Amino acid sequence: MPRGDKSAYTDKQKRQAEHIEAGYEKRGVPEKEAERRAWATVNKEDGGGKKSGSGRKNHPKE
Repeated sequence: MPRGDKSAYTDKQKRQAEHIEAGYEKRGVPEKEAERRAWATVNKEDGGGKKSGSGRKNHPKE
């Protein structure tokens, strides 16, 4: 998958990124920078693109 390809993200993640980007642009951040920050935020919160549901529980380290 080439860098910048957003096809691995869910529709919800894409909507979140659009909303976050709009907020940055409203505060005067340039469009490209706002997009970069928005996707960085989505990645930080969700850990990246689509993940399979089964067996993906967060196990605490001992």
